[in-house]
Amino acid sequence: MAKPVFEWYMDKSGQYRFNLKASNGEIIARSEGYSSKAACVNGIESVKKNAPLAEIVEAKKD
Repeated sequence: MAKPVFEWYMDKSGQYRFNLKASNGEIIARSEGYSSKAACVNGIESVKKNAPLAEIVEAKKD
């Protein structure tokens, strides 16, 4: 079985973005746009670091 993977790319508007793909290849998360590849990679590292600590909460409706 394949491992989950972060995939970065440049979109049509020149912004760097990443997808997090599950081991079955399904996209399970998409990023915001970043102005540089370095910022995009930093965003990936932030998700990797902070996701295990994140709580699961219900979204509040305004």
